[in-house]
Amino acid sequence: MTTEQDSGSQHSNPYQQKVSEPVVAADANAAASPSGRLTPPIWVWVVLMFVAGMIALVRVRDVGGDHAVANILTLILSFMGCCALSLWFLFFSGYTRMFRLCGLVGVISIIALFFAVFKIEHVSGEMVPKFRARWAPPPDSLLDTSAEIAASDEIDVMTTSDQDFPQFLGPRRNGTIPNLQLARDWDSNPPQQLWRQAIGAGWSGFVAVNGYAFTMEQRGDEELVTCYEIASGKLLWVHSEANRHETVLGGIGPRSTPTVHDGKVYTLGPSGSLLCLEGASGDLVWADNLLTRYNVPPGEDGWAIAWGRSNSPLIVDDLVVIPVGGPKAGTHISLAAFDRLTGKLVWEAGDRQVSYASPSLAMLGDRRMIVSVNEDNVSGHDIATGKVLWQVDWPGNSAANASTSQASLLSDGRLLLSKGYGAGAALWKLSASDDGTIAAEKLWANSAVLKTKFTNHVIGDGYVYGLSDGIVECIRLEDGERQWKKGRYGHGQILLVGSTLLVQAETGEIVLVGATPDKFEELASFPAIDGKTWNNLCLYGDLLLVRNAAEAACYRLPTEN
Repeated sequence: MTTEQDSGSQHSNPYQQKVSEPVVAADANAAASPSGRLTPPIWVWVVLMFVAGMIALVRVRDVGGDHAVANILTLILSFMGCCALSLWFLFFSGYTRMFRLCGLVGVISIIALFFAVFKIEHVSGEMVPKFRARWAPPPDSLLDTSAEIAASDEIDVMTTSDQDFPQFLGPRRNGTIPNLQLARDWDSNPPQQLWRQAIGAGWSGFVAVNGYAFTMEQRGDEELVTCYEIASGKLLWVHSEANRHETVLGGIGPRSTPTVHDGKVYTLGPSGSLLCLEGASGDLVWADNLLTRYNVPPGEDGWAIAWGRSNSPLIVDDLVVIPVGGPKAGTHISLAAFDRLTGKLVWEAGDRQVSYASPSLAMLGDRRMIVSVNEDNVSGHDIATGKVLWQVDWPGNSAANASTSQASLLSDGRLLLSKGYGAGAALWKLSASDDGTIAAEKLWANSAVLKTKFTNHVIGDGYVYGLSDGIVECIRLEDGERQWKKGRYGHGQILLVGSTLLVQAETGEIVLVGATPDKFEELASFPAIDGKTWNNLCLYGDLLLVRNAAEAACYRLPTEN
């Protein structure tokens, strides 16, 4: 080829050099990002479809027998789906390196900013979180801790009557008020609000004697026992202890409900403070602390009893009986009894960690005894000595699948147990022999019924009613067969009042349901208070006292003449 030809050749192809430049640019772009597509490949869609199918299965099958478990599994599965999508986007997609990096930084920044601004204030009974701005003070810290102290001779809690509600779950500590019939028509004769006002945090319920109501609450750094006038809602006196119990799952403040007996108020704080106060003034009669007495480190107690001590003191004769527990590496004590007037220790019994239930007084034939739901069993105790008379296994863990519901021991020896976390209910038969020993035989067990997670069952005319994982349910006591299950009210509370169920929904609504095995029938309802409501009800005559961690109210309920 001549020089002219070569030159002409170059002249005839003026774009030769420019054609090579895009190739170099493409090579550089390929080096900056992996070869891949801009839409997810088939394996990502397979993973996402699998995750969606598993979520649907979890929701439909109610895995674990607990809606909270279903919600947790849904969260885990959703996270797995997000991980699969993120893995493809970051390492296998066709997007540029800069775009992928910006996407990663953007997502992390949004999540970090959200949790920098908000914190989890609490969770519902089904583990759904509620968030609050980090700079916003908790509502209880804004409340006054003082009270306009009434003269002690004006507050009479020595006088009692049949309408009193002096302890947890009522006069018999069984959630039943048999001598009152509520009107079923609330449209023509609605409940009347006497008062509605703010209250300190906590899950303590009200108790009521002779026109006065007592409860426990948290206001700022002060743990309070408070006395209110029922007719007006006026705060009459306050007893204060410097303590603040707070957990994300359990919330803020005291959990147990006071007990009023013979003019005295007995309370247990979430951190083990056992008090006896004068009902007329709130003055301290005596005090003890279970953690100090039994050498339990506060932090260790918080791990073992994750939601805080919620046991209500039981008064039997001259004793105040309370669950104890103990240190992780030491001896556990199921129950301790103190002299109710002096606080002197009388006896200790049992060897189990505490649950969230409260001891109760029951009859087996003509013999009185104390029944205690412990962390992983249920036991019966002699009143005078605390001696363990019988015990049955009832698996649980007070830091996980906790036992919260009361045991029901009927005089004929039938013992009904119920709990949430997929355990359901079981019926035992206790039989006393001539030598005084008591044997226990399991009659039936059914994990599908009476999953009373934060609440209790009630028994009427051979049938049992309860909020089973948030839904009202009726079963036959004899064999555990379900009669009906309907009406989702969340993890609230119930009372059996005459022939009706008074249901406190987790949302604060009050619902009247017929207590009949024939069918579910919602008779009436009204919005009593707002917000998450785990506190037990208090019915003083026809006056209903309700509260949660933010507000309290009193309503006069219509009754049948």
